[in-house]
Amino acid sequence: MTNYILLFSAGVFAGFINVTSGGGSLITLPLMIFLGMPPVIANGTNRIAVLIQSIVASGNFRRHGRKDLRAGLYLGLAAVPGAAAGALTAVHLSDTAFKWILASAILLGLLVVVFHRQPPAGREVIRKKWLQMLLFLFIGFYGGVIQAGTGYLIIFSLTMVGGLGLARTNSIKSIAISIYLIPSIFVFAAKGCVQLLPGLALAAGGSIGGFLGSSFSHSMNPKWTKLILAVVLTGMTVKLLTGL
Repeated sequence: MTNYILLFSAGVFAGFINVTSGGGSLITLPLMIFLGMPPVIANGTNRIAVLIQSIVASGNFRRHGRKDLRAGLYLGLAAVPGAAAGALTAVHLSDTAFKWILASAILLGLLVVVFHRQPPAGREVIRKKWLQMLLFLFIGFYGGVIQAGTGYLIIFSLTMVGGLGLARTNSIKSIAISIYLIPSIFVFAAKGCVQLLPGLALAAGGSIGGFLGSSFSHSMNPKWTKLILAVVLTGMTVKLLTGL
């Protein structure tokens, strides 16, 4: 029961972080491994929570006036082949290899949190759509392999390359992730690498966090979120590296 409470609580925080910036899986994946779950199963199980919280956030963004279904749909579909290929790669990784990949992703995520600056106000129309679709193919592959930190890649693609503002970016991000996660979950489930009950506990918390994040992403001060996330990721990195 204690593990489920921990997963639910981590899900709330991770769901909020995922929707407002990205990187929530950098918290939940190591936590599941620390609780004794094999890395490949943690990698598959985590996706249930991310999928459900992304769907909840997408609906709430729409309720708040963000109608980005079309853009999210074609970018999500562009990511699907990469996500399937990435998942097929991930299920064959050794536990040690996956832990090194996860540790590297956490370190990169920590650097993004520390040095990332809020993008300037952007446009409402995506620039370079074909380039965006190509980028999302590669983002999908990365998400298929590990998912953790994918939000940062999507934000970079849509704000720095696509020229969008952060509010629309977060809305499109939730839709695209909801789409490309589905084939990767099927791959992990087919290999027996998904545990339903821990995933649902994480998803229940993530849904609450995703709802809160999509409700308050316009008005919150990102400095406190970045500070808390930086502290948590530092602890996760130390713990994971000392266990390798």
